[in-house]
Amino acid sequence: MIKNTLIIITLSLLSFGAFALEKAKYTFHHDQAKAKIDGKLSEAVWRNATKFSLDYNINPGDNSPAPVQTEIMLYENGKSLFVAFIAHDPDPSKIRAYFRDRDTMFQDDFVGIVIDTFNDERRAYEFFVNAYGVQGDLIKDDTQGGNEDSNWDAIWNSAGVITDTGYIVEMEIPFNALRFPSDSGEMTWGIDALRIYPRDSRMVLASNKSDRAIDCHLCQITKISGLKNIKQGNNFQLTPTLTSSRSDSKDEVPGPWQNGKQKTDAGVDLRWGINQDLYLNATINPDFSQVEADAAQLDVNNTYSLFFNEKRPFFLDGKDYFDTQRMNLVHTRNIASPEYGMKLTGKSGDNTYGLLTTNDASTAFLMPEHSGSDIAELDMKSEVVIARYRMDVGDRNNVGVLLTNRSGDQYRNTVASIDGRYQFNKKDSLSYQIAHSDSKNPEAVQQDFDVKRAQTDGAINVRYNHNTRNFNYGAGYSNYGKDFRSDLGFTSRVDYEQAVIFGEYTWYGKEGSPWTRYGVFGDWDKTYSQDGIMLEEEFEIHGNLQGPKQFYSNFGVVHRNKYWDGEYYKETHFMQFARFNPTSNTTIGGFYRFGDAIDFANSQLGDILILEAFADVKLGKHLSSEINFAHQSLDVPNGTLFTANQYDIRVNYQFNLKSYLRLVIQYTDIDRDVDLYTNLDEDEEVEHNNKYVNTQLLYAYKINPQTLFYLGYADGGFQDDNLSRIEKDSRTVFMKMSYAWQL
Repeated sequence: MIKNTLIIITLSLLSFGAFALEKAKYTFHHDQAKAKIDGKLSEAVWRNATKFSLDYNINPGDNSPAPVQTEIMLYENGKSLFVAFIAHDPDPSKIRAYFRDRDTMFQDDFVGIVIDTFNDERRAYEFFVNAYGVQGDLIKDDTQGGNEDSNWDAIWNSAGVITDTGYIVEMEIPFNALRFPSDSGEMTWGIDALRIYPRDSRMVLASNKSDRAIDCHLCQITKISGLKNIKQGNNFQLTPTLTSSRSDSKDEVPGPWQNGKQKTDAGVDLRWGINQDLYLNATINPDFSQVEADAAQLDVNNTYSLFFNEKRPFFLDGKDYFDTQRMNLVHTRNIASPEYGMKLTGKSGDNTYGLLTTNDASTAFLMPEHSGSDIAELDMKSEVVIARYRMDVGDRNNVGVLLTNRSGDQYRNTVASIDGRYQFNKKDSLSYQIAHSDSKNPEAVQQDFDVKRAQTDGAINVRYNHNTRNFNYGAGYSNYGKDFRSDLGFTSRVDYEQAVIFGEYTWYGKEGSPWTRYGVFGDWDKTYSQDGIMLEEEFEIHGNLQGPKQFYSNFGVVHRNKYWDGEYYKETHFMQFARFNPTSNTTIGGFYRFGDAIDFANSQLGDILILEAFADVKLGKHLSSEINFAHQSLDVPNGTLFTANQYDIRVNYQFNLKSYLRLVIQYTDIDRDVDLYTNLDEDEEVEHNNKYVNTQLLYAYKINPQTLFYLGYADGGFQDDNLSRIEKDSRTVFMKMSYAWQL
């Protein structure tokens, strides 16, 4: 394994790439004027700005002529990039745009730019604005399959106005919101401009053609030059934060409320561009409480821990600098309650690097096995260090190393890994990652999880992909040792070796056809434990279809032979997901799965039914509602083992671009037939009925992602076999405010 790894790394280091850079096609217009961002385009500077148009329909079209005209203008004044779009529309009454919170407008009519500031065709910033001026910003990583991360938030300005002929959007993107080379000479950037035109189908209109046979986006976009002696200026941001809350609880339910004390805390966040290559983020006494409720998830007949996304700004800024190719070894949601934090991230030439250090007042991490995972919780503080370095090689290749360490009293987990990507040509690529972990477990972990004081092991994950216009196929191999752990990541399964092969064929509808795309996908995989036990052999095949009313559906069948508790169980189940827009202001969809499933609690085979349904309805331009419903039931030989229903309802009133009022109601109801649970240990109990209710009312006022005010109320309650009704047992009133000082 080590020999093969060294060969892969050597190939990456020797590669000079296969993708020649295009010569600059556009030139930035320079003018010291500062346009007023109001969507009116009344300033004279726009007449001399660099101009081009969005001429191509790249999806569902195949570089066919765009059905509507879109003009783009841009210039820079040494401090900011100014961008304007004139989006013509033959019927402006059909424009789909609403007042929303930022980063939630991606189903609307919107326009934006993609800029590759390092011109390395690997990573780009994306800035989008809908017809009312609602912002969306993302980081695009072409080395990770074109992944887009909307968690990144920059401070910039935008406006949108609907007109008699369409809509106009203006943007001002300060250079201190971007990272780019520190060269004092002229820079060339990659640039693409996009317009999303959602009608019967969701069209993507672009300024550049897109070749579906090439497995990258940024390597195909136009170059723009003319940026001379651009500096980011005094890139220093100080954000003081004040939080205040009071939480009440009940010692016994039912029982009287125990009023909590009012808690007020102050903290400060710092973001400093030390130079154009290196950034410092620091935080002291941060408030990392959860402001907005996570999406509800059903946790029943499940052997693996649930995953929740990171939402905290300190960890999100520069998050992509710590990403690796094949494994999730950095999941900062594991750092629950830090008292301080410092992060250095930067890029110099072909070198990208990051260093994060913090502590955690509470220590919790995953304890994975080959068929499930649990959470270890330690009553101790821990210290955290994460270091990442990546070197870009040639035009499309890279190799990197990652080191993570978490340590406390009688406890330590250290993980070291090497990862990379090698692009053989425009169609074939190989990504890989090898990791090694070394853990020292305190006595509590040894006793609770039956592990030794010391755990040391390795892991490898390799994937080959061949991508063409119509046909994609590949293979993967994973091997995770029994004692491998990544306590700062999200590795929920270990002690297995797996091989997988997969393939996909896609057909594209003819120009003008209502059915725009359809295809078939299948894979086969086989998994063994490190002791040689076959854990699973699985084959699945799926079809997919896109059509009118923005319809999309994926449907298929899965057959597997699965090992559980010393026996093999054959499962066959059918599934389908579908989504469409019956009207311009409504999206509805759902998912179902039925067939065989293992009853993990009693080690027997049953018949499962999973139903999920969702609806997103806009009532006017300001009011919207989201309804998510989930149902799961399992029938076993002597009856229905359990029935679970869950509702997640969110109603949002967006007063304007800056403020909203949101109500969240989450309700879960689980009914079990306790007589059918026959395989429990003596100390285990199962309740007949469990109900949970959580509500939250939140008012938010956001001038930008860092200057904001929250005021909210949340409560929670439950019902079990000892209660005749749902009883509230927690309630909280909270306020949070912060202000970003930019110097």
